[in-house]
Amino acid sequence: MGFISDRFMIGNEVGARLYLDIAKDLPIIDYHCHLDAKDIYENKSIENITQLWLAGDHYKWRAMRANGIDEYYITGDATDEEKFKAWAETVEAAFGNPLYHWTHLELNKYFACDETLDSQSWQRIMMHCNRHIKEGGFTPRQLMARSGVEVICTTDAPLDSLEYHRLLQQDDTFPIKVLPTFRPDDVFNEDPQQFKAFVARLTQQTDINIATFKDFSDAIEKRVEWFHEAGCRISDHGPVNIDYRTAEPAWINQLFMRKAAGEPLSIIENVELNSALFVMLAGHYKAREWAMQIHFGAIRNNNSQMHQRIGINSGFDSINDQSGLAASLNQLLDAMNRAGSLPRTILYNLNASYNDVVATTIANFQHGEKGVKSPIQFGSGWWFNDTRRGMENQLITLAEQGLLMNFIGMLTDSRSFVSYTRHDYFRRILCNLIGGWVEKGEIPDNREILTRMIRNICHDNACRYFRF
Repeated sequence: MGFISDRFMIGNEVGARLYLDIAKDLPIIDYHCHLDAKDIYENKSIENITQLWLAGDHYKWRAMRANGIDEYYITGDATDEEKFKAWAETVEAAFGNPLYHWTHLELNKYFACDETLDSQSWQRIMMHCNRHIKEGGFTPRQLMARSGVEVICTTDAPLDSLEYHRLLQQDDTFPIKVLPTFRPDDVFNEDPQQFKAFVARLTQQTDINIATFKDFSDAIEKRVEWFHEAGCRISDHGPVNIDYRTAEPAWINQLFMRKAAGEPLSIIENVELNSALFVMLAGHYKAREWAMQIHFGAIRNNNSQMHQRIGINSGFDSINDQSGLAASLNQLLDAMNRAGSLPRTILYNLNASYNDVVATTIANFQHGEKGVKSPIQFGSGWWFNDTRRGMENQLITLAEQGLLMNFIGMLTDSRSFVSYTRHDYFRRILCNLIGGWVEKGEIPDNREILTRMIRNICHDNACRYFRF
């Protein structure tokens, strides 16, 4: 008998009631993920459980390396059976790691398997899962439907054709919305040669001769409109740090022209240009009533040898620290606000030691424009913080410094079609936290208000906030 039940992660009666009666079966709005629209459109079935679980999952790869597994069994040429066995051996060492819980939530939900995965049960569970896969129900679209998904937002480069998003929108047989997200990493590329190449491609795609910062803004706006027409209502940014430095428009124009010509800029000059670029982009987003996401604080590809050998997104990233975050974050949002270009904004902080810095900054820029509640959001526990402790810390900080009732909830941030159990994991943690407050007498057991709070956080707030 497995340990996944309706009471899993919930240690009080009120929390169990909130989960079972309200949260458990609410539809999913996954407004930030890394799924590929092409995979959803082509809708090919996976071959086996190893392909479903281990292909491209750097969370699991990272744990397997920590368990002494040779790279041959992780990203190398080992057979799928050998890789699954290596993962099972890692799972039994992973008590306390959310990967242990996610693994068994997925086994329970998608494979009706209540047995725990370990070095003794791996072959039996592998055969059980592969039988289920062979019987059907494991195409991307089927998995999304089985998970109760209403909307997903992928992550897409500014020059993407969005071909498969448009094809999916024309497919009346598939009711789930698959919307693009504008992710302009190329705009902030510090390599001047790569930035020059991006400007050249942007010129070609937009038919705008880009000679000045204003020309660049016009060309980017044309791409933003292209995304908007394809249903995009969100942008996403992934800076390592939040740095802000103001400069005069004429100087920004000079910096842009130098970088667009392939000339290196100093560290300070890059900060000045990137600050202006951020404010410019925010204006385009606000004009279309988009939300802007900022995921900051990840330092990536730290193992240079493995980066050269395997590439990016392979499990060699970690949490960054930053001096002067509070001043820069406030100044950046203030600059957008003064320019009339501050859109609805979600800040995701990877370094939990800055939770209160972020939460108190957010409170400085809340407003009641157009009736949106908490237009500036403290985003959910992200990456290294989508653990029980990380989620609870984020929820408690938000409750203490803001209004938990208005929180837009969880996302997967994943490349997997079975990672929707992370929403379930979050919902259990949320209900347990709030139920615990009730049972300790810290908040009243007002069923109408509690029902509204759980529905809001798990589903309804995201509907209202993003206006898909």
